[in-house]
Amino acid sequence: MSATKFDLIVIGSGPGGYVAAIRASQLGMKVAVVEKAEIGGICLNWGCIPTKALLKSGQVFQYINHAKDFGINVEGAEADFSAMVQRSRGVAAGMSKGVEFLIKKNKIEKLLGFGKLVGPKQVEVTDAEGKATVYDADKIILATGGRAKELPHIKIDGKKVIGYRQAMTLENQPKKMVVMGSGAIGVEFAYFYNSIGTEVTVVEYLPRIVPNEDADVSKELERNFKKQGIKVMTNAAVQTVETEGEGCVVKITDNKKGKETVIECDVVLSAVGVETNLEGIGLEEVGVAHDKGKVLINDYYQTNIPSVFAIGDIVKGPALAHVASHEGIICVEKISGMSPEPMNYNNIPGCTYASPEIASVGYTEEQAKEAGYEIKVGKFPFTASGKASAAGHKEGFVKVIFDAKYGEWLGCHMIGSNVTEMIAEAVVGRKLEVTGHEIITAVHPHPTLSEAVMEAAALAYDECIHL
Repeated sequence: MSATKFDLIVIGSGPGGYVAAIRASQLGMKVAVVEKAEIGGICLNWGCIPTKALLKSGQVFQYINHAKDFGINVEGAEADFSAMVQRSRGVAAGMSKGVEFLIKKNKIEKLLGFGKLVGPKQVEVTDAEGKATVYDADKIILATGGRAKELPHIKIDGKKVIGYRQAMTLENQPKKMVVMGSGAIGVEFAYFYNSIGTEVTVVEYLPRIVPNEDADVSKELERNFKKQGIKVMTNAAVQTVETEGEGCVVKITDNKKGKETVIECDVVLSAVGVETNLEGIGLEEVGVAHDKGKVLINDYYQTNIPSVFAIGDIVKGPALAHVASHEGIICVEKISGMSPEPMNYNNIPGCTYASPEIASVGYTEEQAKEAGYEIKVGKFPFTASGKASAAGHKEGFVKVIFDAKYGEWLGCHMIGSNVTEMIAEAVVGRKLEVTGHEIITAVHPHPTLSEAVMEAAALAYDECIHL
């Protein structure tokens, strides 16, 4: 016997789950959301939001240390690591309470506990005391998200080998840290800890850091990291981490030369990716098709079981909060009988919030060539930007890629101060199918960093004035 009947039950309250639940409620559905931990999921509590709070603390400390560059004398500034962590947790708690308010405002029922499919239209929720209750729903959305991936030979123990959760709540600031992996999580934590005085080494298995970005962006970030004092090792693999002593002894092998390097440090951060939370949620029992850690879906997130849908990290596409949110909206609008436009996964912006920041969308230069395009490329450095000079952040550039034949905006790649606030112009422009000349002739305000987008487009067409 089931306890209550809903139009929709969403398992998981992260940026995919809670957004889907709210949109469904707006469309008149009776909705429940299942959550085993904190409302808001990883993003609000242990991911996007608290990491940005830490990064801001690091950035402010760096500003203070370079205040003399701006004509200001400051003496005796110290980084209070525990206070930074406390502020970060406070920001996360505030955002989680905000989502709690939105769930209550939209009359969504919270079902606290572990959610599991027990039928095509049934969800079992087991609470902290072990009591299980079954709920009926016409439709079910799986939004169970992901967790830190572990290397088979280097397990996360939470003390000396840590994941991103522990990296946000360490009791003491480590003097030395090794970061395994240079994706967004790895480089953001590398920047933060380095900014407050930790000696950081980044180890990347592939030939360049932030390997999913345009090659020029990778080179620029590595140059800036080395300038900041971060040691970068590419084409390198961590073979072993010995944790028997007070700290860690990390053995690293050069993939090309086979040379071994040994580094002693206080802690190792494993940032080698994300794996999905599919265990124990009833996929096999109900017959939901999945492969290689991803639930198989159609363009509207419906699985092979018509009443069951899946969104976010557990389906195809990049594991990003804004992707999960948009998938949730498309999913519930389709369920409600609307005709939403399917997601264009080639127009998803990606952002990395180290310093300098990285923001990108669309094809890299290499990908555009591999796809067979004849291209025009423009790359405008912030050294030529008046606003960047005034702000004291001249590092980085904006790079744009256009199809030479039709002028289609194929890709945009930025690295520099506040570029994560600028990438939306490229996302909207590409969605509206604007051409390079339309970007050039659209008046951009002066002095702003956003002028660099116009200047880069002008460079691609040999019309640039300021370089």
